[in-house]
Amino acid sequence: MPQTLEFDAAVDTGRARSNNEDAVAFDADAALAVLADGMGGYNAGEVASQMATSFVCGELGRWLRESAADATDHEVRRAMDICVDNANRAIFNAANSNPQYAGMGTTLVVAVFRPGHLLVGHIGDSRAYRLRGGRLQQLTRDHSLLQEQLDAGLITPEQAIFSSNRNLVTRAVGVEDTVLLETHEHELHPGDCYLLCSDGLSDMLDDDAIAQLMRANASLAGASRALIDAANNAGGKDNISVVLVRAGGADAAAQGRSWWPFRR
Repeated sequence: MPQTLEFDAAVDTGRARSNNEDAVAFDADAALAVLADGMGGYNAGEVASQMATSFVCGELGRWLRESAADATDHEVRRAMDICVDNANRAIFNAANSNPQYAGMGTTLVVAVFRPGHLLVGHIGDSRAYRLRGGRLQQLTRDHSLLQEQLDAGLITPEQAIFSSNRNLVTRAVGVEDTVLLETHEHELHPGDCYLLCSDGLSDMLDDDAIAQLMRANASLAGASRALIDAANNAGGKDNISVVLVRAGGADAAAQGRSWWPFRR
């Protein structure tokens, strides 16, 4: 029986913002999930995040549905790079041809699920996590000034919680004419649950709180709602977006969401 995948996604404006600059998308048939957190004045951040998720989910999803069954991981990584580069150039060109969009950009997290493993690509400080056996692990490492300070030993994790540099990213889609997608591979086990999220969630809740809420909710929709509610209850200082993907669970099998046919 093919591996099954179950998807859910949710976005919330939060309690401090009047507009939403986060965007999420997934393509169950292509085994693809995408999340973006936009930045820029007026509604430019919203434009950037929507462009990024639309381009990547549309172009990469189409390619995966047509080619993934026979493609190598190298070819999938190449397709991810090309689609992200196309999105980056589209956002960069829009920002430079429309004064109201000047300076816009967005973070990005892309997850492509393959037989037995997945490829995660990211830019900026939106994150990917994995819950396995009740233990939560962060799979991505933020492209941010704060992370660089932590890596250099300039501040402690405790000091980082109160840092004024929490939202300064060192890499973003659409800000320059080129951008590097950091991509890595992870094993995929039945029962794994993967979370993509914006910093509107990870800044409000620590890893223990996120893990507890994911463990406490059997349904992905329930977990998505619980995560967003908890982030809002903690202050809701930013837009909150989540994408959850569960591999091989009974709920996913019952819904009949299976992977594309693949050859071993």
